Amino acid sequence: MTTTDPLRFKAPDDPECTVDPLCCAPLGDAVLAQADAEQLADALKALADPARLRVLSLLRAAPGGEACVADLVRPLDLSQPTVSHHLRVLTDAGLVARERRGTWVWYSLRAERLAEIRSVLR
Repeated sequence: MTTTDPLRFKAPDDPECTVDPLCCAPLGDAVLAQADAEQLADALKALADPARLRVLSLLRAAPGGEACVADLVRPLDLSQPTVSHHLRVLTDAGLVARERRGTWVWYSLRAERLAEIRSVLR
């Protein structure tokens, strides 16, 4: 016959739970809300591609921290439509900002969004 310890099944806010080392600890304030988790997942999906990671590194290293598609085609060894696709995915995920200047669109990192992701992953 197996016996079970009733303290293992107590809720984290039960007073006896705090003295039982086998009881779970209460959750902290760092728990992601559903909407935040979905946004983070979208950003991480966007980052889960080698070409997109290279785009981010090229933007970080670009003079003035910005580049247009034409600046990225050769270093990535990808076609212009493919580079544009990757930039759109990164922009939609909030990782890259875009600014139209005449007929050209310039892209730059959204450092605040990257910092948010970094802080969640610590």
